[in-house]
Amino acid sequence: MANRELSIATLALDVGFSETSEFTAAFHRLTGENPELLSSQSRIIKGVASLHHHGSMQSAANYDRGAGWSTLADRYGFALLMPEQSVRNNLNRSFNWFQRNDTQRGEGEAHSIVQMVEQMVRDHDIDRRRIFVTGLSAGGAMTLAMLATYPDVFAAGAVIAGLPYGGAANAQEALRCMFQAPPKSSRELGDLVREASPNRNIWPKLSVWHGSGDRTVKPSNAGEIIKQWLDVHGLPLTPMSDQIVDGHSRQVWWNADGETVIESYTIMDMAHGVPLTHSEGGVAGPYMIEAGISSSARIAEFFGLTDTLRRTPAETTELSRRAPLFGALRKATRSHRIRAVRAWRNVSATIHKGIERRRANKKVHVRSVVKR
Repeated sequence: MANRELSIATLALDVGFSETSEFTAAFHRLTGENPELLSSQSRIIKGVASLHHHGSMQSAANYDRGAGWSTLADRYGFALLMPEQSVRNNLNRSFNWFQRNDTQRGEGEAHSIVQMVEQMVRDHDIDRRRIFVTGLSAGGAMTLAMLATYPDVFAAGAVIAGLPYGGAANAQEALRCMFQAPPKSSRELGDLVREASPNRNIWPKLSVWHGSGDRTVKPSNAGEIIKQWLDVHGLPLTPMSDQIVDGHSRQVWWNADGETVIESYTIMDMAHGVPLTHSEGGVAGPYMIEAGISSSARIAEFFGLTDTLRRTPAETTELSRRAPLFGALRKATRSHRIRAVRAWRNVSATIHKGIERRRANKKVHVRSVVKR
């Protein structure tokens, strides 16, 4: 029996993998008489598993080395499992996030991936309540497919430079979405997720990351992802908190219980890739960008895989502006929404009272100096 505190699985989706796998699990795609295979390489740490998919034209080893996930796994004691795309499935070794038969529950690549997770759960006594998924670009889009089609499997996910679930149905539409996310209403986007699975009681938490200078997958896609999952969670479009973390913007939404369920990082001027920092074990390279912030470390913290991360008061600055509440008020007919709005009002009022007190104290100090 595995130690309870180590019963954690992380599924991280990117796109492509090394042929020199330490562990191979051949799970069939549902493609008729000649099923193609996804393979994987895994790293077992103290009986716990973590799954990662890398981005197009990358290898699993390169992605892992750049993003620093193995360093974090060694530090905090969770494991890694990395599915690998086959060139027979996609010449770019990209997960087929835009193919309906690969992104539906019980079918194609999504089904193969969840079979890998199931085997790791059985083989290494993983806590089913603590299974997570993350990925870059096409792998990020596939991450959202896994969250939408298997919300009963994953507790949370994180997408880096990805695209919303259900936004494309073929390669041509996928390219259009990459260059400009087609605008849809929050309800339209949310319905795409709700229709993907019969399990609609509890939805996974989500962390969204995107560079403001990304010209491969335009940042408008991040906005569409956030709209989609805010609608699924029944939350307002207006963020409940704005912060600056390591010099980059972070927006946060929480539920009626005060738990953060959606967060969004915008990495200033960053191109297409994973934001990392050498101090947290990241290694810069193609699509691995030194940005002074480690997305892997922050995502691990968001998932609850870490106890505490090293942090100083200068790293995170709460902005003093009040977040408008009109989005929440429109939905205040539901009792849990009313409680959430009241809680936010109380927090906001407390913050602003503190600001006013500091301003008043500053005026008194200035007057005393003038009198002297």
